[in-house]
Formats: sequence, structure tokens, C-alpha cells
Amino acid sequence: MKQRIITALILAPLVVWGIFSLPLTWFIGFVAAVSLIGAWEWTQFTLTRSRLLALIPSVLVVGLSVVIIPSDIVSLNQVDSLHLLLLGVGFGWWLIASGLAMTYPKSARLWEHSNVLRHLFGLLTLLPFLWSIVILRGQHYYLDPYYGSKLVLFVCLIVWAADSGAYFAGKSLGKRKMAPHVSPNKTVEGLIGGIVTALVVAWGSSLLFDIQFTSYVSMTMITLATVVISVLGDLVESMFKRVSKIKDSSNIIPGHGGVLDRVDSLTAAFPVFALLYLIF
Repeated sequence: MKQRIITALILAPLVVWGIFSLPLTWFIGFVAAVSLIGAWEWTQFTLTRSRLLALIPSVLVVGLSVVIIPSDIVSLNQVDSLHLLLLGVGFGWWLIASGLAMTYPKSARLWEHSNVLRHLFGLLTLLPFLWSIVILRGQHYYLDPYYGSKLVLFVCLIVWAADSGAYFAGKSLGKRKMAPHVSPNKTVEGLIGGIVTALVVAWGSSLLFDIQFTSYVSMTMITLATVVISVLGDLVESMFKRVSKIKDSSNIIPGHGGVLDRVDSLTAAFPVFALLYLIF
């Protein structure tokens, strides 16, 4: 626990600094690098013997997306149909993935023996995650260069708040298991505690950062959907690790495991939040 806290105290300020200080091009490169590290860790979930060979599809798809998908400030502010399509695909994937996690182990029969599906699931997890962060980062840049940074941090804060609230509520009140075959420690009471904590943080940080929602009802519903899907996103990675008989995706982050272990909730939260925020 001590190592975990020390690592978090070092990483959190670096993440906030990167969100607000890196120029957009460098920011895209950084998020792409994080996504590729996640893709490397995901190769453990595939049935390919060589992890290097298993990484090639992800590298090609991410590289191709950087070339094809508009990432200049003007395009990001306009949010064209290609951006919305990618966010919509991410949103749809997390609905399907959540269903797979909640119905595990029965659902595993549909995909565990298919290497194509295992690769596809990785791309559907990491590509919308990458581009949803980039799209949010570029919002309203000409009006406020830091507005998009505040949006990105807002999502991080509500997900971190939900994780913390769920942990403490689950420890003290948890009785009803959410998905005992995937993650025995997650409870319905923990989820409720996480939602309440996240809503409080969302209200406070939206005022502090002056983040514009059409109404408090809209903010509440978007936050609620984001938090619920973030918790389910955590369950989805737990499901893949359980099927692959892996405890941590890697040991790259001392005390925390791998990149996927740290961003599993965020990979689900960002595409959902970005799509709902841009539409509503």
C-alpha cells in the first residue's frame, strides 16, 4: 500500500501537468504512446505465441488513425462525422463489453477461442480511448486554450472519485456482489457509494473549472452514465485477465501493475463521456 501511495503521489501531478502543459501535438503523441503500451499489455490476452507479432495490428491501426482522422484544432472543434463515428463505436463496444462481463462465464464461450475477436476487443478498447481524449482536449480551444484540458481532467476526477467512493463504501457496507465470477470484491453498495462521490466531485469541479453543461440534469445524467460504464470497464479488464490467467497486465508501474490496470476505468469512461457531452 505504501508503494502504491508513493507512486500515485508522483504520477498524479505529472498527469495533470501533461494535460495542461503539453502542446496538442505532443499531447496526442503522449496519449498514443500510453495506448500503445496498453496494446502491448493486451497482447497477453491474445492467443498469438509471439507478443511482437500480436502487437503489429494495434500499431498499424493506431498509426493509420493518426494519419486519417483529423487532429488539428479546427477539426477537433468542429467534431466531424468521423469523430462522432469513432466515439459511437466506442460507446457501443462498452455496452456490449459490459454485457459480456455481467454474464461471465457463460459469455466467454462466444469469444475465448477466437484470436480475431480478442484482437478486435483490444482495438475497440484502446482506439476510442485515444481519440476521445484528443477530441475533448481540443474543445473550445480558441475561446479558452485550457478548456479542453479541464474537460479531460474532469473525467479523470469523477472516475477517480468513483473508484475511491466505491472502495470505501464497498469495504464498510458491501454485501451484494455485482459480478462475483469476475471480481468478487465489487458490490452494488460500492457502486452506489462511487456514484454519490462522483456526483459531488462533478458538481464541485464543474463550478471550479467553469465547465458548461446544458443543465444540472444533463451534468448529472452524463456523469452517472460515465461512472457506471467506468465501473463496468474495470470489470471487463478483470474478465479478460481471468480468462487469460493473469493477475496484473504488467509491472511497469510500481505498486499499481500495468497501464491497463490503471486506465481500465478510463478507457470506458472517456468515449462515453465525450459522445454524451458533445451530443447533449
